[in-house]
Amino acid sequence: MSWGTIATWRMANEGVEKASTILEENGTAGDAVEKLINTVEAYPYYKSVGYGGLPNEEGIVQMDAAFMNGDTLAQGAVGAIENVMHAVSVARALSHEHCNSFRVGKGATKFASLHGFEMTNMLTKRAKKRWQKRCKEIEQQNLNPYDGHDTVGAITLDKNNSMAAATSTSGLFMKKDGRVGDSPLSGSGFYVDSKVGGAAATGLGEDIMKGCLSYEIVRRMRDGELPQDACDHAVYPFIEDLKKRYGKAGEFSLVAMNNKGEWGVATNVEFTFCVATDKQKPVILMANPIDNMKTKIEPISQEWLDAYEKRIHAPIE
Repeated sequence: MSWGTIATWRMANEGVEKASTILEENGTAGDAVEKLINTVEAYPYYKSVGYGGLPNEEGIVQMDAAFMNGDTLAQGAVGAIENVMHAVSVARALSHEHCNSFRVGKGATKFASLHGFEMTNMLTKRAKKRWQKRCKEIEQQNLNPYDGHDTVGAITLDKNNSMAAATSTSGLFMKKDGRVGDSPLSGSGFYVDSKVGGAAATGLGEDIMKGCLSYEIVRRMRDGELPQDACDHAVYPFIEDLKKRYGKAGEFSLVAMNNKGEWGVATNVEFTFCVATDKQKPVILMANPIDNMKTKIEPISQEWLDAYEKRIHAPIE
């Protein structure tokens, strides 16, 4: 009767708490992961997901999202969808379609509108001010426009041993119109198999998708590795290989959970994540890479939490 959930970044904490309640009360993995992601999508101060998310270079919020059922392997995804409050819910609806289950751009937005999903202008006043400020900084200081690309990705396990995975993001800040990252791509941004476990990614999608790392972690767990070992063995050697072959590697962070509720994380940056199981109350943890291609995990401090809250609510000047 084990249950569990793990998700990327501090922003997932409230969603993890809601998902935990659903799972503890015998709810389904699919419902839990959708509620988790919806909670992040609806909060306007999380600038890289959903309402108030980071716009592209034209000032338009285009979102990517995905949902996967670990029992049936059914998947649904959307790319560059606009004006939809809960992109992940659209992705879940598409997972019930055998064909046409991955839709992008106008086609994805049209599907959402025709099927009664909540439609709204996702560009909040705060997000627009951030975009205008960034445009001015780029013009005046010749800065790199791509600042921020955090995805909320989550895995859930319910008491019936069913699993689900989901992701949602507004993608790379100031991205080109129509750009799609790894988050809606099966095997890269997410993968889950209830017979084994699941994984989800966040970071620079163009580099994450070069390694299909979410699938690789699940494959390693299928071969008997514990989630932490699977994360370490999949992520760190690939990053080093990519640096040698491609010349550089962007930010990588992945979380994983197997069908026993055991979990793991690997990252090449300072990375927060949230986890809860039948043995562990919801908690926010910090992960960092260490020299021997392993991951150091420790609790976050109250000082860090306070600074985080101050930062995300700070006025845009």
